[in-house]
Amino acid sequence: MMAMRVAGLILAGGRSTRMGGTDKTLMPLAGRPMVGRVLDRLAPQASPVAINTNGNPADFAAFGCEIVADTISGFQGPLAGILAGLEWASGIQGTTHLLSVAGDTPFFPPDLGAQLAAGSSGARIAVAASSGRVHPTFALWPIPLRDRLEGFLAGRETRRVMTFMEEAGMDVVEFQAEMSGGVGRDPFFNINTPEDLADAERRLEDMQ
Repeated sequence: MMAMRVAGLILAGGRSTRMGGTDKTLMPLAGRPMVGRVLDRLAPQASPVAINTNGNPADFAAFGCEIVADTISGFQGPLAGILAGLEWASGIQGTTHLLSVAGDTPFFPPDLGAQLAAGSSGARIAVAASSGRVHPTFALWPIPLRDRLEGFLAGRETRRVMTFMEEAGMDVVEFQAEMSGGVGRDPFFNINTPEDLADAERRLEDMQ
C-alpha cells in the first residue's frame, strides 16, 4: 500500500438551525469553543488542518488553521465542504489524503485516521461506522477524487454524501463504543441541540 500523507479538515459550514442559527462549533463546551476541542483531537492525526466554514473567517482566526470556504455557493452541504478541502489539500505537496471530521462531534476516536488508513485500499474512500451506522463526514478521502467530486456536484441534483461514496467506492471501518463510567458511548455522538450540549458537558465531566 502507498505511504499516506494526510491533511485534516474540520467541517464547520452548517447553518446550526437547531441551535437557533448560532454557529454551534463556536459555542463553549466546558469553557472552550467546541471546534477547539475537535481540533485538539484532529491535530495529532493530520497535518496541516483547515476549517471549512461559510461564516466570518475572523471568528475562527484564533485556532491557527487555514480557513477554507465552499467553492460553490448556496450552502450545498458537507460535500461542498469536502470539495473545498480537497482543493486546498491538493495544493500541499506530497499530500495523498484528506481526513474529514465534523465540527460538532468532539469525542471521535483519537486514532480515527490510523484505523481508517488500516481499513483503506488507498484508492477508495475509507469511512467510519459505529453500531452499524455509517458516519460519512468522518472519512479518509484520496486527493485524486477531487475532480470526480467536482463533476458530481456540477452534474447531479443530489448532494447526498453516501450517494457519492457508493459511486466512487468506499471501505467501511467499524468503530466500537467507548466505555465511560461503565456505559458504552458512541464516539461519533454529535451536538445538534442545547440538550446535546448539556449531555456533552456531563460526558466531559465523566472523562476527568
